[in-house]
Amino acid sequence: MEPTVLILPGFGNSGPLHWQSLWEAKHTYFKRVEQRDWLNPICDEWVTSLEKALSEASSEVFLVAHSMACLVVAHWASQKHRTIKGALLVGVPDVNAPTFPPSALGFENTPSIPFDFPSVVIASSNDMYASIEYAQERAKVWGSDFVNIGEKGHINADSGLGFWDEGWQLFERLQKGM
Repeated sequence: MEPTVLILPGFGNSGPLHWQSLWEAKHTYFKRVEQRDWLNPICDEWVTSLEKALSEASSEVFLVAHSMACLVVAHWASQKHRTIKGALLVGVPDVNAPTFPPSALGFENTPSIPFDFPSVVIASSNDMYASIEYAQERAKVWGSDFVNIGEKGHINADSGLGFWDEGWQLFERLQKGM
C-alpha cells in the first residue's frame, strides 16, 4: 500500500506549474491540505487543517511542505501530534525577513525543538525569503538533514523547475529512510 503524502503549499497556494502540483497530479496518493485563506494565513488555522488532514489519512503519512507551510510543520510538531513517517521542507522562509508577508499571523517565534520524525530541509542559495544560513540553522535546531541545491530562487514555479526531478529523488530517499 502506498503511503499518504500530504502536500502543504505555502502562501498563495501552489499553482499548476509548481512542482508540488505536478507531483500531486502524477501520484494518486498525494493529497493537498486546503486552507480557508491562502493570502491571509493564520498559523493556528493552518496547523488545525494539517491535523485534520492527518486524522483522515488511512496509511503511513509523509509531509511535503513548501515555504510558509514549513513553519506550519514546525508549529504542529511542537504540539502533541499524530505520528508521521517524515517531512520534506522546501524553501523555509525567515519570519523576520522584510519579504515575509505582513498578512501572515502567528508565524513568529518559530519553534526551535527537534522533530520526532525524519526530515530534510532543502534550501536555495539565492532565496529572497531566507538566507542559506537561516535555512541551515532551522535544519540544525529541528534535527533535519540539510541540502543546499544552489541558486534556485524560492524553489517554486518561478524557478522554472518543472517536475523538479532533484527534489523527487530527495523525497524518495526520505521515504526509504535516507
